Amino acid sequence: QVHLVESGGGSVQAGGSLRLSCVASGYTNSDYCMGWFRQAPGKEREAVAVIYTGGGSPFYFDDSTKGRFTIAQDAVTNTLQLQMNSLILEDTAMYYCAADYPVRVGGPWCPDEYNYFGQGTQVTVTS
Repeated sequence: QVHLVESGGGSVQAGGSLRLSCVASGYTNSDYCMGWFRQAPGKEREAVAVIYTGGGSPFYFDDSTKGRFTIAQDAVTNTLQLQMNSLILEDTAMYYCAADYPVRVGGPWCPDEYNYFGQGTQVTVTS
């Protein structure tokens, strides 16, 4: 059973920075996909960024976070991070770490849907 634990959320003023971390355990593969999702109040959960631990560039879903957010993974410690800079009010949300096995057919690539999520960590940006 894959287990994900997030940390690093909090309250920060607009323009500030936060770094989220996620520790993963329970994988049976040597490679997998990990990512960050977020859900703002009254909105659906959306993907922020994903990375394939087997190599390649990360993928950022939203133009509003490109250049401000950086996803990175440490294969030795099975840790995923999200560095968030120049935070804006619209970044306020619950942030979730996600993971799943890659799609092998024609790939490997990261799936559209993820089966494993952490409990989430709250990020609040204030004016």
